[in-house]
Amino acid sequence: MTAGDLGCITTPRQGNQVPPSTWWAADNGRFGKGWPGPERWWTWLTRQVHHHGPSRCLFAVAPDRPFDAASTLADSAPWLARIRSLGIPAAYAAQDGCDQPGLLPWPDFDVLFIAGTTTWKTGPTAERLARQARQLGKPIHMGRVNARRRLHIADYFGCTSSDGTYLTYGPDQNLPRLLNWLDDLHQQPTLLTPPAPSPGREGPDRARP
Repeated sequence: MTAGDLGCITTPRQGNQVPPSTWWAADNGRFGKGWPGPERWWTWLTRQVHHHGPSRCLFAVAPDRPFDAASTLADSAPWLARIRSLGIPAAYAAQDGCDQPGLLPWPDFDVLFIAGTTTWKTGPTAERLARQARQLGKPIHMGRVNARRRLHIADYFGCTSSDGTYLTYGPDQNLPRLLNWLDDLHQQPTLLTPPAPSPGREGPDRARP
């Protein structure tokens, strides 16, 4: 992390220490058992920004509802401007069904966080939304990326970052493997068959540095 090869994503009840001079991001803990409630989450996030500084913060994810697009909009909307007021990018968690009219508040967030079920997040709708985010100049993050192929899918979609629990289990063995996956992205084109053809897509981009 201190070398810049990996960043650190943290949640309210995770207890991780963010190393100095590390790129970091703040998730909210809604996926799992780490959600402390909105006010405690906000207090935690504010402390994180004050402690680590905003300049190396990639994003903070507004409160969401996993797999529920309508509830995610209701929960996230009041917090997006407040996250921005801390001087950091506000991320919005895209869930299954968020492509329905009015469920993605594009002007109000800075980073598209691809969440949702595994089938949805690796499918054609998420790919189309990622392409739209790129056209709007918004970075894209994909959650729950724990395999080489998933990392290549994220790269194909144009994601600038991703997270997963791969290093939590057997870190001594899995860290070299993960770094090897990243080296593959830097050295080779992302050669994947997309989940479904999208109009106007010319083919996979080369891996981004």
